[in-house]
Amino acid sequence: MLAKLILEDGTEFEGESFGSATAIAGEVVFNTGMVGYPECFTDPSYEGQILNLTFPLIGNYGVPKPELDAALLEQNYESNRIHISGLVVSQLSNNFSHWRGFISLDEWLKKNKIPGISGIDTRKLTQVLREKGAMLGKLVQADCRDIDFADPNQENLVARVSRPEPVEYGNGSKRIVLVDCGCKNNIIRSLLKRDVRVKVVPWNWDLSQEKFDGVMISNGPGDPKMCTETISNIQKLFSGGAPVFGICLGNQLLSLAAGAGTYKLKYGHRGQNQPCVKVGTKRCYITSQNHGFAVDDSRLPAGWEPLFFNANDGTNEGIRHQSKPFVGVQFHPEAAPGPLDTAYLFDEFIDKL
Repeated sequence: MLAKLILEDGTEFEGESFGSATAIAGEVVFNTGMVGYPECFTDPSYEGQILNLTFPLIGNYGVPKPELDAALLEQNYESNRIHISGLVVSQLSNNFSHWRGFISLDEWLKKNKIPGISGIDTRKLTQVLREKGAMLGKLVQADCRDIDFADPNQENLVARVSRPEPVEYGNGSKRIVLVDCGCKNNIIRSLLKRDVRVKVVPWNWDLSQEKFDGVMISNGPGDPKMCTETISNIQKLFSGGAPVFGICLGNQLLSLAAGAGTYKLKYGHRGQNQPCVKVGTKRCYITSQNHGFAVDDSRLPAGWEPLFFNANDGTNEGIRHQSKPFVGVQFHPEAAPGPLDTAYLFDEFIDKL
């Protein structure tokens, strides 16, 4: 069946439909990773987005079986459902070969009612997005009614993906409260590996009612300025001395709470190959990233300073307080998918407890 990807500027790409035969609208973005699509698609940070993958062949290792680990987390996925709204690929492979492969990508998307389009020039699409910026789009099928464009960033996507009730994991002596703004499973796993007790709470949870040794603010989707309740709760932490660590959206929320600003990037950083340099050093780390907004570190108040910057475009990749244990990073030290170059940041956080 024929399908079309239509961008808000009128650009159209025609290809073949796969996955669910439905029409959807969202923000069209691109990811430069070569592998890791099961982890990416189930990352809550992709909520509301139509994802274009630049690697030309997708699906050749299939999709692993849903399985729970010892903590009852999906061990092969980063949440319990797919969060992308639609998928764009150059070539779809239905014949998968991998020892963990369970079903094909096409079958997986059908089961989760996610539409896809294949057979288009994804690198040309990427060039359009790089030149004009991430834009709204819609994926329509030949026998489906047309739909209107919709901007997911006008919604509080964090409220949509955050868990509704607290959940506790582990039994270590140190206690971490993890604010779920769209938390990836591997953040929880990374903490549990370091023998701590983790209480995962909703995005707007009142932290003043909790006892903890440290607070972590997770990744998540959308515009950080939508999370006014989370920002207010973080500000209350500044009067205490417990370590605070923000990841991705958590870095942006920490920055807003400190008094800095955030802005929308032209086309964002999405992939497992983003180089980040630690400020004051020549050390460059290759990081996994997925964000469309960034921190304006020129507006950081006294007492705060940049910690990392992106080697490609110079944008902020982390902040820290100069005297208190408050740190945020824009990339994903937990990876899943991607390199583990910066996993040591979890150790540094735990050492401060």
